[in-house]
Amino acid sequence: MTKRSEGKQDEPGARRLRRELFDEEMLDRLMAASDERGLALTGEGGFLPEMIRAVLERGMDAELSDHLGYERGDPDARYYPNSRNGASAKTVTSIAGDVELAIPRDRDGTFTPRLVPKGARRLGGLDDMIISLYASGMTIRDIQHHLVSTIGTDLSPETISKITDEVTAWQSTPLETARSTP
Repeated sequence: MTKRSEGKQDEPGARRLRRELFDEEMLDRLMAASDERGLALTGEGGFLPEMIRAVLERGMDAELSDHLGYERGDPDARYYPNSRNGASAKTVTSIAGDVELAIPRDRDGTFTPRLVPKGARRLGGLDDMIISLYASGMTIRDIQHHLVSTIGTDLSPETISKITDEVTAWQSTPLETARSTP
């Protein structure tokens, strides 16, 4: 077994899945097509926010199907007490930029998506990025400028401050004395 094939066995599951579904040739075609059309990878109008949107909307549709007990287009849907009822628009911020989503609804108003919970305005990863930038010594204004210039996301200083407050609170927490075991 070569080092290269050994490395593939040790790689994280998400990377292995990406390799199975998107080979290098497909990624090269994607990059070439993005360049030809003048599309950015991240930020407003970028390809990655579009991919995030497509995956999240597909996942939320599957969650709604599970919640309702039947699949979209099922001819027996009319026999179920609850049904699909369109979608509402929501913009969330991700590490790839802002993502505009269509959040599916049910007629009874009992569906709560797990992928993008109600009230969530930021997707996982962005808070971690902000905390990392803050921990490395960047000011809140520096972080705001960095987010705008790199991923096209303009968060208010107040929002960034709320996120960085977690670090400040953690840093000011006194260490507990270790208990000795008998």
